[in-house]
Amino acid sequence: MTTPRTPLTAGGLPVAAIRARARHGTREVFPPVAAYGAGLYGAGAETPPGLPDELDRARIVPPVFMPRRLEKLIELGREPLDDDVSLRTAIGGFDSTLPVYLSAFGSTRAGSGDLGIAASRQAGRLGIPMVIGENMVPVHGYRTGAGRAAPSAITARIRAYLDECPEGTGGVVVQQSTEDADSEVWNLLYSDPATEPLLESGRLAFELKIGQGAKPGLGGMTVVDEADADRLGRRFAVRDTLGPGSRLRLASPGTYTEEIVRQQLRFMRNNFPRARVWAKFHPGRDIADAATTAWRAGADAVTVDGAEGGTGWAPRVFLDHVGLPLAECLRRVGPPGGCLLVTGRMWEGGRVVRSLALGATAVGLGRAALVAVDEDPEDGLVRLVEALALESRLLISALGKYATDALGPDDLWWPDRSPSYDTGTAGPPLADTAGTTAATADRIGGRA
Repeated sequence: MTTPRTPLTAGGLPVAAIRARARHGTREVFPPVAAYGAGLYGAGAETPPGLPDELDRARIVPPVFMPRRLEKLIELGREPLDDDVSLRTAIGGFDSTLPVYLSAFGSTRAGSGDLGIAASRQAGRLGIPMVIGENMVPVHGYRTGAGRAAPSAITARIRAYLDECPEGTGGVVVQQSTEDADSEVWNLLYSDPATEPLLESGRLAFELKIGQGAKPGLGGMTVVDEADADRLGRRFAVRDTLGPGSRLRLASPGTYTEEIVRQQLRFMRNNFPRARVWAKFHPGRDIADAATTAWRAGADAVTVDGAEGGTGWAPRVFLDHVGLPLAECLRRVGPPGGCLLVTGRMWEGGRVVRSLALGATAVGLGRAALVAVDEDPEDGLVRLVEALALESRLLISALGKYATDALGPDDLWWPDRSPSYDTGTAGPPLADTAGTTAATADRIGGRA
């Protein structure tokens, strides 16, 4: 009779994860294939929830004395309230109703089908810019269907957005990375009559995608079946690392130096003069140099993904161990040299206000937007953003300020960090109110 063997234990090691790798090999480097298109992955997705990240640990600290509230009181002739806060913001050359935009979802199933269309429609209704991810054309094509006249995933999203977006607000941003260049994504869009309304109204931008927060230093990744693997294998690396029936499609992240970035942005400005120019970076240790290089080369906006940024697919080890947290990115960039856009676990007003106080112009909603439209395809994103906007107005009003560009690093306190966060902007200079302060004080005190 054989005595049953007691499984080994190993204190301090993730035994279950090790056993899974022993059983399944390379496919355990990634999240479960069965979750592809349904699971949204980012920092914390593969580890138990812990303490909030550094940005969330910063407390928002209203002062006692509020000269900007006094300015607003004088302007309005009454005590200001939270609905007197203006959230309207210029984002990368576009007029946005809020300091918020819809982030790229990439080419995974989660953001390429009905959810992507629903998110586009609601972003248009909100009057906020929308970014469409790279690899959409190489993976899904530009025209599909009979006679190749039916809209593809990218054109369907643009049409849905335009059907809802009010004139003069919002805008569409289309990414392109190194391997997308062969598909001439920007050339196709720039010459397409369907996008002419965007060009005429100055609401089209192209974003050079250099990296992303969920997998810094890597390119796009999607899970494909055998048939798509054969088709895509002529243009991308396709590997058999996920087990039977599924293949991993990998895109090159591209190779960049300061000069290459400058030349790429100049190329974009020269070849597409009617489109705005954006650049997106992963949370690299030289993020300050990268952002400055892009602004000096004429970028209308620089997007920085923090390590908390999400994606449809990324290696597990990247989700919690690679790239700088967003708070550190903001600290290193310091006072921005242009429009700075940030992403990474955005879903509520507190994180938005902290980011704006540290110099960001606006924040991007990615995974939260997809979850919202999954909950309610008609109004979920609208309601999510309405709640975020209310929280933001309440917080900014509590700080005695009434515009997003009035926020600054003095509005935050860091309980566990000694270095000073000399970032962001303190807002426009205060008006001279000395001549009216005494009279106003008398009126407030009932002596007017």
